[in-house]
Amino acid sequence: MASLFASCSSEAEASQVLVLTGSSTVAPLAAEIALRFEQQHPGTRIDVQSGGSSRGITDVRLGNADIGMASRALVDSELDLTAHTIARDGVALIVHSDNQLTALTAEQVRGIFRGELTNWSEVGGSGGEIIVVSKAEGRATLTVFLDHFGLVSREIAADVIAGENEQAIKTIVGAPGAIAYVSIGTAEVDRAAGVPIRLVTLDGVPATAAEVALGLYPLARPLNLLTTSHVQGLAAEFIAFAKHADQGDLVLAESFVPVAPVGLE
Repeated sequence: MASLFASCSSEAEASQVLVLTGSSTVAPLAAEIALRFEQQHPGTRIDVQSGGSSRGITDVRLGNADIGMASRALVDSELDLTAHTIARDGVALIVHSDNQLTALTAEQVRGIFRGELTNWSEVGGSGGEIIVVSKAEGRATLTVFLDHFGLVSREIAADVIAGENEQAIKTIVGAPGAIAYVSIGTAEVDRAAGVPIRLVTLDGVPATAAEVALGLYPLARPLNLLTTSHVQGLAAEFIAFAKHADQGDLVLAESFVPVAPVGLE
């Protein structure tokens, strides 16, 4: 992979630039880790860009990024890359807090997203038309959702297609009859900040980071940094830094699940 490390010749200390692109779920955590890394490594700049997991995979393959970001496991066709897990997350179904719905079964989810169930009264929610919000192609959250429920893209009867998690959440806020699926971490942070959304219990398990940590929530996934197999230099140093338990406080602050006990190697 062609290096993206840039050296600036000046009287100031030479600057190294590391570029990360990909998952909008991973990006906020990566940005916080990057800020801490920069503070501890003067002369280094970490550029974190979102755009979806597919972008991260493509960019790191083409050498347009030093590190990709993906909010799912790699599939067989992507094993030319190496995944470095920095946290775990879940995918939650969310509705507006004014909706009486609190829980769904997998079969009800399939019925809603196939367009077979069209009114909230059919699944225990407030009455009214169900507005289905799905994710754009290339988004890892879409892949995880489809795989878990045994669906394919053409079956989804979407009224709205969202890109990043925050776009889906804003759609729910503006359309109380809508349902979407987003990162548990993102949704928990937004809800704690007063955003009027509810995370829906799935098959009897609450959609919380705590349930993901216990291995009980059924719709969980790894949050990965991606590299080619020959990662070295600043990229290797940043990945080791990001995976270290010392960053566990940043992982928890984003309502994700650390991959190692906080404060331990």
